[in-house]
Amino acid sequence: MSFYTATSLKAELNERGWRLTPQRETILQIFQNLPKGEHLSAEDLYDRLQKKERKISLSTIYRTVKLMSRMGILRELELAEGHKHYELNQPYPHHHHHLICIRCNKTIEFKSDSILKIGSKTAKHEGYHLLDCQLTIHAVCPSCQRSLLPI
Repeated sequence: MSFYTATSLKAELNERGWRLTPQRETILQIFQNLPKGEHLSAEDLYDRLQKKERKISLSTIYRTVKLMSRMGILRELELAEGHKHYELNQPYPHHHHHLICIRCNKTIEFKSDSILKIGSKTAKHEGYHLLDCQLTIHAVCPSCQRSLLPI
């Protein structure tokens, strides 16, 4: 269950002078119902909405995921595919990081309290309010390493 609800999103948007549109609520619901470990690009989200016969333009999706990322609702991820992906920004203890194979794009999520502690301590020391702390490691997985070895 996500810590963001339509009600809390509406309240936060209203504080900033914005509205909770049906499109924003729909996009939040899609992310709330994603299986654990699944990440969506704006294009993936658009395709998913089209299959559900929900007409939201790709430009609206881009603006909404950017807005929700700036608000700390979504995490913006730089995965190996060359474009941004998004997932819900879950609070501790659900906070995690990513290990990505640059050849096959396999992504493994992992937890590390020490990374979160360093990020939190640094933000606090500088007077920042921490919204997200993520580490993305780009590497080559064992399977792809084997395929690189000479025979």
